[in-house]
Amino acid sequence: MLDTPLVSPLSLHQQDDEPDGFAAALGASFERFGFAVIQDHGIDQGLIDRAWADTAAFFALPEEEKRALHKPGAGGARGYTPFGIEIAKDAKQHDLKEFFHVGRELPEGHRFSETMAPNIWPDRPEGFRDTFVELFAAFDRAGDRLLSGIARHLGLAPDWFDPAVKDGNSVLRLLHYPPIGPDAPGVRAGAHEDINLITLLLGAEEAGLELLDRDGRWLPVAPPEGAMVVNVGDMLQRLTNHVLPSTTHRVVNPPPERRGTSRYSMPFFLHPAPDFVIETLPGCVSADRPNRYPEPISSNDYLLERLRQIGLAKA
Repeated sequence: MLDTPLVSPLSLHQQDDEPDGFAAALGASFERFGFAVIQDHGIDQGLIDRAWADTAAFFALPEEEKRALHKPGAGGARGYTPFGIEIAKDAKQHDLKEFFHVGRELPEGHRFSETMAPNIWPDRPEGFRDTFVELFAAFDRAGDRLLSGIARHLGLAPDWFDPAVKDGNSVLRLLHYPPIGPDAPGVRAGAHEDINLITLLLGAEEAGLELLDRDGRWLPVAPPEGAMVVNVGDMLQRLTNHVLPSTTHRVVNPPPERRGTSRYSMPFFLHPAPDFVIETLPGCVSADRPNRYPEPISSNDYLLERLRQIGLAKA
């Protein structure tokens, strides 16, 4: 769990029996830290194990084979992004990682086809596409349940987010932080906030993920084995007028003796549909909390703006 006594893992089973209690606990964790730790998230462990194996096998492929799946200028939306391209906003050094993006599979002629790029699939390892289409759907279901809890906490109908995220532009990222030298500079992923509504992360058991607390301390995020780390993204922060904060976080380099070991993780960036308008919720505005964002913006315009800032899209 987080290295503080104030946060305990929550079980998603509680939502079935005590939906209001779960919503209150989830909301309290988000308001205090911008993060929560979720057990019993409902994603099958056999599927997760298969996904880890396929992830490691993919990143072990020859560099030229992986780079054939990279589309320069496409904002890293789908397919492969090579090592050293992404950079945190305002950072001076690029992140020490490579990654692969899987998006939503849309039927031909779908109204979002021009905005949401088709997936790019590798020929190897065998079964890769089936594994990650299934995992994407499992993350989608878990995300819907968490959004229901967030809606309850905000005083909204439990299904308030359903139309917002239907056919949403969510992205499943397969992350590989390769082994680095004992004197490698910087950090594996620089201090940043996520762009989307919420991020669901598997793989945080490996040390390195840290969040920046209100008092300026970096707190390690170390969930129990198999648990999911969930954090608020900037879209939800904007929607709630900072009632739910998008907390700065990073992935630091391991101790020198561990730097020869790869680190893998799988964040699912849950996005609304491209045409969803991010407009401050009236219940999150008061005399003490004036509206920081009087001008609404579509989620797609906001996404493009942020992708330019982190080097994945051209200005």
